[in-house]
Amino acid sequence: MYPRLLTTPLFTIHTFGALLALAYAAAYWWLMRDGRRHGLNADALGELAFWAITGAIVGAKALLLLREPPASLADVFSRSTLTSAGDFYGGFLGALAACAVFFRRDRRLDFWRASDLCAPAIALGQAIGRIGCFMAGDDYGRAANVAWAVTFTDPEAAAIGGVPLGVPLHPVQLYESIVCFALFLLLLRLRRRWRRPGDTILAYTIGYAMARFMLEFFRGDMDRGFVFDGWLSTSQFIALALMAVVIMIWAFRPGVAAPRTEQKPRLT
Repeated sequence: MYPRLLTTPLFTIHTFGALLALAYAAAYWWLMRDGRRHGLNADALGELAFWAITGAIVGAKALLLLREPPASLADVFSRSTLTSAGDFYGGFLGALAACAVFFRRDRRLDFWRASDLCAPAIALGQAIGRIGCFMAGDDYGRAANVAWAVTFTDPEAAAIGGVPLGVPLHPVQLYESIVCFALFLLLLRLRRRWRRPGDTILAYTIGYAMARFMLEFFRGDMDRGFVFDGWLSTSQFIALALMAVVIMIWAFRPGVAAPRTEQKPRLT
């Protein structure tokens, strides 16, 4: 669509890069805002966000390289690899690993309470980031014969994400952006009713996994990585695994005891 946001004689600002930066900034802003409202340690929360973002960047590129092994070591540090956002689920798992290290070293935050605050922030960041993918022609959809199909014409979009030009496609990036915005709003609404710490992050994980599993069927880019002889994409496999893990955690995690009420002595 619009891969270049601004072009000058000295530099070019790419739309995807700008929106990716905005996505991280929005997620960080929401997390800090929400954390202060809930009385969490702001310094510790800021450090947690730094660990999570670092882990997400490293993990996203690691899964990308694992899914598409480079031909040489030079390709690992190539411009295309370094400027690529990578794979979301790689970023999600990388952020989880980085946060696990943080919580092991730092006891200022409760794991489940902090994780619950992260869930809406992640969904908000995803919603913005996927618009960047759409603008760049990255993570494009399958050929479509629907009224809302989009057609890419900019050669730079084809160079960035490999999107076919002149072909009506499902705007799957926008589908995911809408899903993530809806998930963000739904989590904010439902978390008021949940009593167990951890319910929000678990609901996000299983909600996004279900949506991502279905959205994969609308993807048209061929570098999806496939498992089980092509039956599932890498993201679908990870989504199923995460759904299974969440269900087990929900089933075996101890509940929060209901508050005890003082009973008046009965007259006999």
